[in-house]
Amino acid sequence: MRAVVQRVSRARVEVAGETVGEIGMGLCVLLGVEREDGEPDLAYVLDKTVNLRIFEDDEGKMNRSLLDVGGAMLVISQFTLLGDVRKGRRPSFVAAEEPKRANELYELFLARSREMGVETAGGVFQAMMDVTLTNQGPVTFIVDSKKRF
Repeated sequence: MRAVVQRVSRARVEVAGETVGEIGMGLCVLLGVEREDGEPDLAYVLDKTVNLRIFEDDEGKMNRSLLDVGGAMLVISQFTLLGDVRKGRRPSFVAAEEPKRANELYELFLARSREMGVETAGGVFQAMMDVTLTNQGPVTFIVDSKKRF
């Protein structure tokens, strides 16, 4: 499982011109589910994401987590994060999980985040979405359950 985690002052996702998810201060997470990912991958990425100390403390140092600051999270399913562009000019998506299982893990990610007390919004799985965000910093990290980064 792979996530691009961005610290935001606000983020919104629209489908067909209608807002389906919106947050204020927190994290915008683009989430890609890889073949053979399971609950251990989900647990690792979620725990790492909500506990990353990437919000500023009173001294201006990145020393607080999403949980510490009471921020929200907008999670967008994005299979293109698993695209392999090393060969040729067209990305290969063979590493991406099939849609049914990917959606199950995406929905579980949302549910587990909410169980942790994080205000969590999401997009619409497999829909064409317009994501708008204001990245603070900018601060952006990649979290990979296989620890390739």
